[in-house]
Amino acid sequence: MKLCIDIGNSQIYGGLFDGEKLLSRFRRITQRGASSDELGVFFRQVVRENGHDPADIQAVGFCSVVPDLNHSMINACRRYFSVEPFVLRAGVRTGLQIRYKNPAEVGADRIAGAVGAVARYPGRNIIIIDFGTATTVEAISSRQEYLGGAIVPGLGISMRALEQNTARLPKVEILRPAKACGRSTVESIQSGLYWGHVGLIRELRNRIGTECFGASEPVVVGTGGFAGLLAEAGLFSEVLPDLVLEGVRIAQEMNAKE
Repeated sequence: MKLCIDIGNSQIYGGLFDGEKLLSRFRRITQRGASSDELGVFFRQVVRENGHDPADIQAVGFCSVVPDLNHSMINACRRYFSVEPFVLRAGVRTGLQIRYKNPAEVGADRIAGAVGAVARYPGRNIIIIDFGTATTVEAISSRQEYLGGAIVPGLGISMRALEQNTARLPKVEILRPAKACGRSTVESIQSGLYWGHVGLIRELRNRIGTECFGASEPVVVGTGGFAGLLAEAGLFSEVLPDLVLEGVRIAQEMNAKE
Protein backbone atom coordinates (compact mmCIF):
# COMPACT_ATOMS: atom_id res chain seq x y z
CA MET A 1 0.00 0.00 0.00
CA LYS A 2 0.98 3.60 -0.56
CA LEU A 3 0.36 6.70 1.55
CA CYS A 4 -0.07 9.95 -0.41
CA ILE A 5 -0.24 13.32 1.34
CA ASP A 6 -0.97 16.93 0.37
CA ILE A 7 0.37 19.40 2.95
CA GLY A 8 -1.62 22.60 2.52
CA ASN A 9 -1.62 25.90 4.36
CA SER A 10 -4.81 25.08 6.26
CA GLN A 11 -5.04 21.27 6.22
CA ILE A 12 -3.04 18.13 5.61
CA TYR A 13 -5.08 15.92 3.28
CA GLY A 14 -4.05 12.30 2.82
CA GLY A 15 -5.12 9.08 1.22
CA LEU A 16 -4.19 5.41 1.36
CA PHE A 17 -3.85 3.64 -2.01
CA ASP A 18 -3.76 -0.01 -2.96
CA GLY A 19 -2.45 0.22 -6.51
CA GLU A 20 -4.70 2.79 -8.23
CA LYS A 21 -7.56 2.28 -5.78
CA LEU A 22 -8.04 4.92 -3.09
CA LEU A 23 -8.98 3.00 0.05
CA SER A 24 -9.47 5.84 2.54
CA ARG A 25 -9.00 9.56 3.08
CA PHE A 26 -8.19 11.72 6.09
CA ARG A 27 -7.62 15.34 7.08
CA ARG A 28 -5.69 17.10 9.82
CA ILE A 29 -5.27 20.79 10.66
CA THR A 30 -1.86 22.03 9.51
CA GLN A 31 0.37 22.94 12.47
CA ARG A 32 3.58 24.53 11.29
CA GLY A 33 5.52 23.57 14.42
CA ALA A 34 4.55 19.89 14.33
CA SER A 35 7.42 17.49 15.08
CA SER A 36 8.26 14.34 13.16
CA ASP A 37 6.97 12.29 16.11
CA GLU A 38 3.60 14.08 16.11
CA LEU A 39 3.19 13.51 12.39
CA GLY A 40 4.45 9.93 12.45
CA VAL A 41 2.17 8.89 15.32
CA PHE A 42 -0.80 10.56 13.64
CA PHE A 43 -0.23 8.84 10.30
CA ARG A 44 0.22 5.41 11.88
CA GLN A 45 -2.90 5.91 13.97
CA VAL A 46 -5.04 7.05 11.04
CA VAL A 47 -3.90 4.05 8.99
CA ARG A 48 -4.92 1.72 11.84
CA GLU A 49 -8.25 3.48 12.41
CA ASN A 50 -9.09 2.90 8.75
CA GLY A 51 -8.58 -0.84 9.21
CA HIS A 52 -5.07 -1.28 7.83
CA ASP A 53 -1.67 -2.27 9.18
CA PRO A 54 0.99 0.49 9.11
CA ALA A 55 3.55 -2.25 8.36
CA ASP A 56 1.90 -2.68 4.95
CA ILE A 57 2.85 0.85 3.85
CA GLN A 58 5.52 0.30 1.21
CA ALA A 59 5.83 3.86 -0.09
CA VAL A 60 4.97 7.42 0.93
CA GLY A 61 4.72 10.41 -1.38
CA PHE A 62 3.83 13.98 -0.54
CA CYS A 63 3.60 17.48 -1.92
CA SER A 64 3.84 20.51 0.33
CA VAL A 65 3.34 24.27 0.23
CA VAL A 66 4.52 24.57 3.86
CA PRO A 67 8.34 24.32 3.77
CA ASP A 68 8.56 24.40 7.58
CA LEU A 69 6.96 20.94 7.73
CA ASN A 70 9.00 19.21 5.05
CA HIS A 71 11.89 18.17 7.29
CA SER A 72 9.54 16.79 9.97
CA MET A 73 7.52 14.96 7.34
CA ILE A 74 10.56 13.29 5.81
CA ASN A 75 11.84 12.18 9.21
CA ALA A 76 8.39 10.91 10.22
CA CYS A 77 8.32 8.65 7.15
CA ARG A 78 11.81 7.33 7.87
CA ARG A 79 11.17 6.62 11.54
CA TYR A 80 7.56 5.42 11.55
CA PHE A 81 7.29 3.69 8.18
CA SER A 82 10.94 2.85 7.43
CA VAL A 83 10.70 4.36 3.95
CA GLU A 84 12.39 7.23 2.15
CA PRO A 85 9.46 9.39 1.04
CA PHE A 86 9.01 10.79 -2.44
CA VAL A 87 8.74 14.58 -2.34
CA LEU A 88 7.08 16.21 -5.33
CA ARG A 89 9.18 19.30 -5.98
CA ALA A 90 11.23 21.02 -8.68
CA GLY A 91 13.47 18.63 -10.58
CA VAL A 92 11.45 15.42 -10.20
CA ARG A 93 9.89 13.70 -13.18
CA THR A 94 6.26 14.67 -13.80
CA GLY A 95 5.75 14.39 -17.55
CA LEU A 96 4.91 18.10 -17.69
CA GLN A 97 6.69 20.93 -19.46
CA ILE A 98 6.56 23.92 -17.12
CA ARG A 99 6.15 27.17 -19.07
CA TYR A 100 6.30 29.44 -16.01
CA LYS A 101 9.00 32.12 -16.20
CA ASN A 102 10.55 30.52 -13.12
CA PRO A 103 9.38 26.88 -12.92
CA ALA A 104 10.54 26.62 -9.28
CA GLU A 105 7.81 29.09 -8.29
CA VAL A 106 4.96 26.73 -9.17
CA GLY A 107 3.44 25.23 -6.03
CA ALA A 108 3.87 21.49 -5.61
CA ASP A 109 0.12 21.05 -5.11
CA ARG A 110 -0.54 22.78 -8.44
CA ILE A 111 1.90 20.44 -10.18
CA ALA A 112 0.31 17.41 -8.51
CA GLY A 113 -3.13 18.49 -9.67
CA ALA A 114 -1.85 18.95 -13.21
CA VAL A 115 -0.26 15.48 -13.21
CA GLY A 116 -3.53 13.95 -12.04
CA ALA A 117 -5.60 15.84 -14.62
CA VAL A 118 -3.33 14.93 -17.54
CA ALA A 119 -3.54 11.26 -16.57
CA ARG A 120 -7.35 11.44 -16.53
CA TYR A 121 -7.68 13.52 -19.72
CA PRO A 122 -4.71 12.65 -21.99
CA GLY A 123 -4.42 14.75 -25.13
CA ARG A 124 -6.94 17.37 -23.92
CA ASN A 125 -6.62 21.03 -23.03
CA ILE A 126 -7.44 21.35 -19.34
CA ILE A 127 -8.29 24.08 -16.86
CA ILE A 128 -8.03 23.11 -13.17
CA ILE A 129 -9.79 25.14 -10.49
CA ASP A 130 -8.56 24.22 -7.00
CA PHE A 131 -10.50 25.60 -4.04
CA GLY A 132 -8.11 25.57 -1.08
CA THR A 133 -6.82 28.29 1.23
CA ALA A 134 -6.26 30.14 -2.03
CA THR A 135 -8.32 29.45 -5.14
CA THR A 136 -6.04 28.67 -8.07
CA VAL A 137 -6.81 28.39 -11.78
CA GLU A 138 -4.32 26.52 -14.00
CA ALA A 139 -4.11 25.86 -17.72
CA ILE A 140 -2.51 22.70 -19.12
CA SER A 141 -2.26 22.17 -22.87
CA SER A 142 -2.94 18.96 -24.79
CA ARG A 143 0.86 18.67 -25.15
CA GLN A 144 1.20 18.46 -21.35
CA GLU A 145 2.48 22.00 -21.03
CA TYR A 146 1.78 23.75 -17.74
CA LEU A 147 1.01 27.23 -19.07
CA GLY A 148 0.30 29.13 -15.86
CA GLY A 149 -2.85 30.56 -14.35
CA ALA A 150 -4.21 32.76 -11.59
CA ILE A 151 -4.28 32.82 -7.78
CA VAL A 152 -6.98 34.58 -5.73
CA PRO A 153 -7.98 34.53 -2.05
CA GLY A 154 -10.10 31.49 -1.22
CA LEU A 155 -13.59 31.54 0.25
CA GLY A 156 -12.32 30.94 3.80
CA ILE A 157 -9.79 33.76 3.60
CA SER A 158 -12.42 36.11 2.17
CA MET A 159 -14.78 35.30 5.04
CA ARG A 160 -12.08 35.89 7.66
CA ALA A 161 -11.08 39.19 6.04
CA LEU A 162 -14.64 40.49 6.39
CA GLU A 163 -14.94 39.29 9.98
CA GLN A 164 -11.57 40.60 11.16
CA ASN A 165 -11.53 43.93 9.34
CA THR A 166 -15.05 45.20 9.95
CA ALA A 167 -16.73 46.25 13.18
CA ARG A 168 -20.19 44.78 12.66
CA LEU A 169 -20.04 42.01 10.08
CA PRO A 170 -20.30 38.54 11.65
CA LYS A 171 -18.69 35.27 10.69
CA VAL A 172 -21.15 33.19 8.68
CA GLU A 173 -21.45 29.67 7.34
CA ILE A 174 -20.20 29.51 3.76
CA LEU A 175 -22.99 27.98 1.69
CA ARG A 176 -25.02 28.46 -1.48
CA PRO A 177 -27.76 30.98 -0.62
CA ALA A 178 -31.29 30.53 -1.89
CA LYS A 179 -31.22 33.98 -3.52
CA ALA A 180 -28.54 36.43 -4.60
CA CYS A 181 -30.43 39.34 -3.04
CA GLY A 182 -29.94 38.75 0.68
CA ARG A 183 -32.51 40.12 3.10
CA SER A 184 -30.32 40.05 6.20
CA THR A 185 -26.67 40.74 6.91
CA VAL A 186 -25.89 37.02 7.09
CA GLU A 187 -27.70 36.29 3.81
CA SER A 188 -25.99 39.25 2.13
CA ILE A 189 -22.53 38.06 3.19
CA GLN A 190 -23.30 34.51 2.07
CA SER A 191 -24.51 35.81 -1.28
CA GLY A 192 -21.44 37.97 -1.78
CA LEU A 193 -19.06 35.16 -0.90
CA TYR A 194 -20.74 32.50 -3.00
CA TRP A 195 -21.92 34.36 -6.07
CA GLY A 196 -18.95 36.71 -6.03
CA HIS A 197 -16.61 33.72 -6.13
CA VAL A 198 -18.66 32.07 -8.87
CA GLY A 199 -18.47 35.21 -11.01
CA LEU A 200 -14.76 35.64 -10.37
CA ILE A 201 -13.98 32.04 -11.30
CA ARG A 202 -16.20 32.10 -14.38
CA GLU A 203 -14.42 35.21 -15.68
CA LEU A 204 -10.96 33.79 -15.05
CA ARG A 205 -11.92 30.44 -16.56
CA ASN A 206 -13.25 32.09 -19.71
CA ARG A 207 -10.37 34.55 -20.14
CA ILE A 208 -7.65 31.96 -19.50
CA GLY A 209 -9.40 29.49 -21.79
CA THR A 210 -9.54 32.02 -24.64
CA GLU A 211 -5.95 33.20 -24.13
CA CYS A 212 -4.48 29.71 -23.93
CA PHE A 213 -6.70 27.59 -26.16
CA GLY A 214 -8.55 29.95 -28.49
CA ALA A 215 -11.77 28.43 -29.84
CA SER A 216 -10.93 24.96 -28.47
CA GLU A 217 -13.14 24.14 -25.49
CA PRO A 218 -11.03 22.83 -22.55
CA VAL A 219 -12.03 20.28 -19.95
CA VAL A 220 -12.64 22.20 -16.70
CA VAL A 221 -11.90 20.27 -13.52
CA GLY A 222 -12.88 21.38 -10.03
CA THR A 223 -11.05 20.13 -6.95
CA GLY A 224 -10.27 21.14 -3.37
CA GLY A 225 -12.36 21.67 -0.29
CA PHE A 226 -15.04 24.01 -1.68
CA ALA A 227 -15.35 22.41 -5.13
CA GLY A 228 -18.35 20.36 -4.01
CA LEU A 229 -20.13 23.50 -2.79
CA LEU A 230 -19.80 25.08 -6.24
CA ALA A 231 -20.49 21.87 -8.19
CA GLU A 232 -23.95 23.07 -9.27
CA ALA A 233 -22.78 26.52 -10.40
CA GLY A 234 -22.02 25.41 -13.96
CA LEU A 235 -18.29 26.02 -13.69
CA PHE A 236 -16.87 22.52 -14.22
CA SER A 237 -16.93 19.58 -16.56
CA GLU A 238 -16.18 17.33 -13.57
CA VAL A 239 -15.38 17.59 -9.86
CA LEU A 240 -12.43 15.43 -8.77
CA PRO A 241 -11.89 15.94 -5.02
CA ASP A 242 -8.84 13.62 -4.89
CA LEU A 243 -7.02 15.07 -7.91
CA VAL A 244 -3.91 16.20 -6.00
CA LEU A 245 -3.55 12.85 -4.20
CA GLU A 246 -3.85 11.07 -7.55
CA GLY A 247 -1.14 13.32 -8.95
CA VAL A 248 1.19 12.57 -6.04
CA ARG A 249 0.62 8.84 -6.54
CA ILE A 250 1.30 9.01 -10.28
CA ALA A 251 4.42 11.17 -9.88
CA GLN A 252 5.75 8.85 -7.17
CA GLU A 253 5.32 5.86 -9.47
CA MET A 254 7.02 7.70 -12.37
CA ASN A 255 10.08 8.46 -10.25
CA ALA A 256 10.17 5.03 -8.57
CA LYS A 257 10.62 3.39 -11.98
CA GLU A 258 13.80 5.39 -12.46
